[in-house]
Amino acid sequence: MSRSIVRQSKFRHVFGQAVKADQGYDDIRVSKVTWDSSFCAVNPKFMAVIVESSGGGAFLVLPLSKMGRVDKNYPLVVGHSGPVLDIDWCPHNDNILASCSEDTTSMVWQIPDHTPSRPISEPIVVLEGHSKRVGIIKWHPTARNILLTAGSDNLIIVWNVGTGEPLITMDDHPDLIYNVSWNYNGSLFCTTCKDRRLRVCDPRKSEVVAERLAPHEGIRPMRAIFTKEGNIFTTGFTRMSQRELGLWDPTNFEEPIALLELDTSNGVLLPFYDPDTNIVYLSGKGDSSIRYFEITEEPPYVHYISTFSSKEPQRGMGFMPKRGVDVSKCEIARLYKLHERKCEPIMMTVPRKSDLFQDDLYPDTAGPDPALEPEEWMVGRDADPILVSMRDGYVPPKSRELKVAKKNVLDTRPATRRSMSAVDGSSLPPQLLEKLVEEIQNLKATVLSQEKRICDLENKLSKYTNGTV
Repeated sequence: MSRSIVRQSKFRHVFGQAVKADQGYDDIRVSKVTWDSSFCAVNPKFMAVIVESSGGGAFLVLPLSKMGRVDKNYPLVVGHSGPVLDIDWCPHNDNILASCSEDTTSMVWQIPDHTPSRPISEPIVVLEGHSKRVGIIKWHPTARNILLTAGSDNLIIVWNVGTGEPLITMDDHPDLIYNVSWNYNGSLFCTTCKDRRLRVCDPRKSEVVAERLAPHEGIRPMRAIFTKEGNIFTTGFTRMSQRELGLWDPTNFEEPIALLELDTSNGVLLPFYDPDTNIVYLSGKGDSSIRYFEITEEPPYVHYISTFSSKEPQRGMGFMPKRGVDVSKCEIARLYKLHERKCEPIMMTVPRKSDLFQDDLYPDTAGPDPALEPEEWMVGRDADPILVSMRDGYVPPKSRELKVAKKNVLDTRPATRRSMSAVDGSSLPPQLLEKLVEEIQNLKATVLSQEKRICDLENKLSKYTNGTV
């Protein structure tokens, strides 16, 4: 890793800095599940962390402004019957979060802007299609309501969350899938698998369009992400268990564009990529450092920039979309480092003397509006993300409700309980049937009115606590 040649780059002096102690989030019981996911997801409004919980799986969702010690009774998002393994915020709606779990289901949640008064237990939609635990969940970068899940049944399913139905199922992987990454416009995704193959898949054709056996010779888990230019950045291990980075051209997998040995450690390197700056941040589970590299078109293609080090090892990491960084401080990235009992934001900053907006650091970035509808994407259309300017910073919009247009949610799921199961409905007298139906409708109306009343009261409470009334 030679650093003797001085290279011209505006990111050569990027430095990481942890926020002050009172700007972190304390008393968070981070999950102890042995699964190589990041356990944390952030967006310009919220931070979500998978936490320890008894009797199923849960995660904590905090507004970014709610810093300091977290009340031990703070309402969690509960609904999974097994540990939650992965979470991902929707790129097109800052109040929508998807989760997947060991209970074989994935769920999509609407998170209210105000602090809920009780645990959130009702997802907008439950996605059931896997037969084993679901460990990976990824939103499509440009199409509305398209969500990908991958499970230990070796299946990849692409869903339309707006209808709650699976659109595509792929069974090309013979073993456990380690990770999935969409490309910049969502036309392809790449995967790494326990069979040591790196694959590039076209979901709409349901086929693998390119693959490479053992991009890293070691047998330990690999990670792969698409860069903005369409190359694939990988992390893995050598035969001697040294950690290694690779950059590959998927149109020619024979030789790597770059291959770089790092160090000897057991932790799987999780890559977080910023397409605006072409910088990738590497966080190893159990490491106490974050390394970052710039990917360019000149040799050696993957340039080491620097390392942020701290005393405590990380349990997981969240990566803020560019919309959420502070442009007034020349912040180009923010990572959320999970410790055993807290979450610590780390700001990556380019030192500049001027307080003015720095055009060269902030090209237009992916905004919150989808470029495609699900039907357009399914028939083969592709579109890059719709970009927004960062000149005046980004202000998250108010909560927008996700509409789920199922034919009938209950029709697609087996009934969990049957009223009067011992009695055959066809043998009931018509008067009794009418009476039962009427009673059910009355109860439903009562429940709906009570739920609306609770929602109104919560909104009113939120206004009082926020000082808007």
